[in-house]
Amino acid sequence: MSRLRRPPGPDDRFQGPRDAPVILVEYGDYQCPYRGEAYGEVKQLQELLGSRMGLVFRDFPLTQSHPQSLQAAEAASAADAQGRFWEMHDLLFEHQDMLERPGLLELAEMLALDLDRFRADLDSHRFEARVHRDFMDGVRSGVNGTPTFFANGHRHDGPFDADSLLDALTGGLGASR
Repeated sequence: MSRLRRPPGPDDRFQGPRDAPVILVEYGDYQCPYRGEAYGEVKQLQELLGSRMGLVFRDFPLTQSHPQSLQAAEAASAADAQGRFWEMHDLLFEHQDMLERPGLLELAEMLALDLDRFRADLDSHRFEARVHRDFMDGVRSGVNGTPTFFANGHRHDGPFDADSLLDALTGGLGASR
């Protein structure tokens, strides 16, 4: 079983309390259809655990098979620079058919982002180094596909449905509701 090489830190995109008793770190690709399926499962898990769970998302674009994945990851970072990462993250997974530039601009407009700034960030590839850092951290942690989850620092190699992820996070004890 692989361990997470870089623990969650201040530069990570975090949803939920940073000191939550359980932390799920995900390496994902916005164009990956499997990650698209897992999106709803992670949302269910967040609903179930509430403030007892923290979620970290790290980019792992598989550009050989998903040509828009890098641009989508950069778009999420550009939205993050305007304080709207999680909203863009959700829209990208809910609209995986909109990952080409016109679609990304439409999503940015839906979030009322500063479109000139968003375009400039995409054109300059301002966040490509950050995406690459996440990717390399994933490689060092044994990530070789998406989605890959780390439950409390340990790679989860089982199914990515909400119940399986819950068992991974709680050591098979489930969660008291």
